[in-house]
Amino acid sequence: MPELIHDRTIFSLLEVSRSIQKTLAERYKSLYWIKAEMNKLNHYTHSGHCYPELVEKQDGKIVAEIRSTLWKADFNRINSNFLKVAQEPLREGITMLFQAAISYDPMYGLSLRIVDIDPTFTLGELEKEKLESIRKLKEEGIYGANKMLPFPLVPKRIAIISVETSKGLSDFYKIIHQNPWGYRLECTLFPALLQGDKSIPSIIRQLAVVAERISEFDVVAIIRGGGGEVGLSSYNNYLLARAIAIFPIPVLTGIGHSTNYTVSEMVAYKNAITPSELADFLIQKFHNFAIPIDRSAEGIQQLVRSRFKEERNMLSQLTTQIQWAGKRELQGARTRVQDLQNELRALIRLRFYEHRTALDHTERIVQLSDPMRLLKQGFSITKVNGRLLQSIEQLSPGDVIHTLLENGTVVSTVLDMQPADTTKENHKPDDN
Repeated sequence: MPELIHDRTIFSLLEVSRSIQKTLAERYKSLYWIKAEMNKLNHYTHSGHCYPELVEKQDGKIVAEIRSTLWKADFNRINSNFLKVAQEPLREGITMLFQAAISYDPMYGLSLRIVDIDPTFTLGELEKEKLESIRKLKEEGIYGANKMLPFPLVPKRIAIISVETSKGLSDFYKIIHQNPWGYRLECTLFPALLQGDKSIPSIIRQLAVVAERISEFDVVAIIRGGGGEVGLSSYNNYLLARAIAIFPIPVLTGIGHSTNYTVSEMVAYKNAITPSELADFLIQKFHNFAIPIDRSAEGIQQLVRSRFKEERNMLSQLTTQIQWAGKRELQGARTRVQDLQNELRALIRLRFYEHRTALDHTERIVQLSDPMRLLKQGFSITKVNGRLLQSIEQLSPGDVIHTLLENGTVVSTVLDMQPADTTKENHKPDDN
């Protein structure tokens, strides 16, 4: 009961709280369908209960916020329904249509007790966001910007945005690092959250970090494990899709689902259904580069082998030709040397013969010129004063002359000289 103090009616806090509780209970007796965004799920595994934080946003600002409760039995039923319809468990960061009772507790204040959530409405809200993001990107003319970038011939340096413990990332690494062809890809991990509202600023922030080191990378890969449409709702966000669309190098996505593409996948240069498929895509790029090179190398090797074979054949032929030519030249040279030897022998014999003949002739002349021979033939030699007497002009009466004969010398004294009668020698007597 209220107290009256100094003409003032005073209520206790409990009385006011119970009055509010009674009034709300009488005013809000029904269950209401309410649309709000689940900011946080706040699921406690030990009890199984959830205490979601619900908000409403306008122009990105929170304009309303309230606590709620979701008891274990209701959570299990609603979560099973989400898994059946959306192929994804109930998660925070989604806009949902839920049925709730309005309650007030003096200890815990105002809250909503959630009894049901419509998964089809959540999917519809996601589709609305998706279409709006596509419309904005196309209006800005950047929807296909990343796809227009030139793709590296060999995408060797990869910046990866993922969670280090992601199974999808593990599958990606296994294919990349254990490929049987020995291709080496340099992977640098930039850790980020990959689902929920917080994934949007997390991925955008890591894209900005990669952009600051853009010269170090060839492509960016956003890699995530499997998930349904609800878990992928952040990839329809306009800001994230825009960051991917205008990124200066190709962005590849492998976020692990096989249903409709998200906007981020649509604007990325290449989308793969799974991280493994994305790894295969990169390995195939190496194949596309390596196979023509291998074929060219094999062709060059065959050409070189063929050329070497031709050259060896030519060398063999040239060797044979040189050998035969050498033999012919050698035989010709031997023949020419033999001919020269024969000619030289003949010439020497001729020269010996000529010289011998000349010597013989000289010898005969010498023999014929021998004074003793002349003396034996009846000739004599006369000297005067030790000199050979050749003319009477050398003599004077009274000169002593010596006449050499074959068997002795006659000494005479000149009494008179009679010159020869040249007329008798010049005129022969007539035959008459």
